Amino acid sequence: MRLVTVVLVLLLALIQYPLWWGHGGWLRVHELQQQLVQQTKKNADLKLRNERVQGEVQDLQSGTAAVEERARYEMGMMKDSEVFVQFVSPNSAAPANSANAPAASSSTRGQVSAAPMRVVPNPVSRSKEERRALEKKATKEKEEAAKKKPGG
Repeated sequence: MRLVTVVLVLLLALIQYPLWWGHGGWLRVHELQQQLVQQTKKNADLKLRNERVQGEVQDLQSGTAAVEERARYEMGMMKDSEVFVQFVSPNSAAPANSANAPAASSSTRGQVSAAPMRVVPNPVSRSKEERRALEKKATKEKEEAAKKKPGG
């Protein structure tokens, strides 16, 4: 009788082993369920991101409003009929040429200041040749001014 009991316990242990640690065992199923939850969450996040990108692509393809918005906020561009307003701190010197000022590093978007405003009318649109000619003329004037300086 004792031998039968030992054999039955041994058979029970052999049956339990694949149930817990085998290929389709409960521990493996639990691990796969956790991976499934993580992958489902990751897929949902990526799907949301893809929907945002798809919406942005449709905006850019459908009209000029999205392009204008990007040009306005990311590149600091404006239309011909608009007026550029720059807020200048009372303690700092005004930049000599606001068109050459770096827009990204000195952005004041979203900040409110009690400083006086300086309104700059929109410059006249010029062709590349006209701009190059004006730049050459300004460069020559600077060189002549440097030559006239007593220490230069």
